[in-house]
Amino acid sequence: VPDDLLLGLKFIFGPSAVPALDLVDQRSVTRVVSPSGRTAYQVLGSSGKLYTCFSSCHFCTCPAFGFTVLQKSESLLCKHILAVYLSRAMGACQELTVSEEQLTSILLAEEEDEG
Repeated sequence: VPDDLLLGLKFIFGPSAVPALDLVDQRSVTRVVSPSGRTAYQVLGSSGKLYTCFSSCHFCTCPAFGFTVLQKSESLLCKHILAVYLSRAMGACQELTVSEEQLTSILLAEEEDEG
């Protein structure tokens, strides 16, 4: 990433920019697609935990998103969502095709973690 673009990313997205680029470099973003075309993204976080992100509605299951984005409105997004956007723009997403049932399980597993 050129220096001027990196500076722009840091200016707009603050402290999320560099960790998000690290996730992209590590190829931590996977686009999960079902036969019906439903899509979600899974991002392997720096802690080793897998988070599910939805770019269509700008949501991530990580605690940082819930706290800094939703509760405190201190940030536009978390590093995982930014990593999804950057990896899509850079063509660096891994692809995983799953059945409708598998995608449903991925989505339900996130709900169980929260509950």
